[in-house]
Amino acid sequence: MMKSVYIVDGRRTAFLKSGKPGYFYASDLAVNAGRALLKSLPITASDIDEVILGCAMPTEIEANIARIAALRLGCKESTPAYTVHRNCASGMQALDGAFEDIKLGRHNLILAGGTEVMSRAPVMFNEKMVCFLADLAGAKTFGKKLKVMMRFKFSFLKPIIALLCGLTDPINGLSMGQTAENVAQKFKISRQEMDEFSVESHQRLAKAYTEKNMGEVVPLYDDKGKLFESDTGLRPDSSVEKLGKLKPFFDKKFGDVTPGNSSQVTDGSALLLLASAEAVKRHNLPVIAKVIDIEWAGCDPAFMGLGPVYASTPLLKRNNLTLNDIDYWEINEAFAAQVLGCVKAWENDEFCRKELGLEKAFGSINRAKLNVDGGAIALGHPIGASGARIVLHLSKVLRRNNARFGVATICIGGGQGGAVLIENVDRVGAE
Repeated sequence: MMKSVYIVDGRRTAFLKSGKPGYFYASDLAVNAGRALLKSLPITASDIDEVILGCAMPTEIEANIARIAALRLGCKESTPAYTVHRNCASGMQALDGAFEDIKLGRHNLILAGGTEVMSRAPVMFNEKMVCFLADLAGAKTFGKKLKVMMRFKFSFLKPIIALLCGLTDPINGLSMGQTAENVAQKFKISRQEMDEFSVESHQRLAKAYTEKNMGEVVPLYDDKGKLFESDTGLRPDSSVEKLGKLKPFFDKKFGDVTPGNSSQVTDGSALLLLASAEAVKRHNLPVIAKVIDIEWAGCDPAFMGLGPVYASTPLLKRNNLTLNDIDYWEINEAFAAQVLGCVKAWENDEFCRKELGLEKAFGSINRAKLNVDGGAIALGHPIGASGARIVLHLSKVLRRNNARFGVATICIGGGQGGAVLIENVDRVGAE
């Protein structure tokens, strides 16, 4: 028999807008989130059976970042740890790895989630400079080295910005923002709709902080003692008028996607503790949700933002659920156009027949139940962490509203989608 898998609890750091490299590495943020989580529970790091983290852009000194975080948190040297990379869904992929390992009985208590410091995305030498340095290192005499040095050109110093490369699809050459423009055009989503959605994201996040509904967020201190208690990308004074002044960024002539209606490039980490029923009972752990099922799907990379539709639909059908059966949704806000496009795709007869194999439109999502505390447009999208963050916050939303089912779903650069179905439970067997 497959074992049931429970979410014990989770923590995330405040999300910080990216800039030039600062004090934090991705492993630092993971340790901050993990330490706060462990302090709140009746276990120690030595009780953990495995650590799995998602990270899309670890630095050169953070190979297998999950192992680094595990040891720094105090896990035993015998505790295995591994790092996964599925672009924007890396954190969700880590949860899936934990889900499968617990279901199969390989482990009972797993720390999983994601971390990313996009501020430290590599800036690299181009190929000509690399070849120049290789030739220089291979020259054995002063004369030969001088000859190589005479070939140097200033164009060799033109850097490769890894972040820009990572946010561009290598198959079709489109940036992620351009794929959002495609979704907007496909479903006739206006600039006004995008900006209104973005303002609502900021307003909802501001309200969530005011009403103390962001209890999973743990503060950060940098090396100068500066305190970060909340997400630095939040703009409570955002308005449609202010966003309307921003120019399109990805399609400057005809587009509508701007920095204001897109997710923010961000640093942050989110970790959850997943457990079997056996581990819950043995350690007398609380339980906030049960992981019911997880689904992955592929789609046209040019419309990667629709990935949540392709992943969530079979997930719901397999569990005999409809859109109306889901009490709350978290659709990661890579772009306002992308989230609105997913909503409209489910409402579109032609799309559902052609792309999902359904007889008609799958249905509508009540916007009041979607991203109720804002999303990545307001708080940011640290690529490795977002998939874990939305699952964690969804579990809190279900608990707060005494609701039963929730779906957390995310689009993935390269044309994929991931979705997690969870159920609100407060004790093992309560479902």
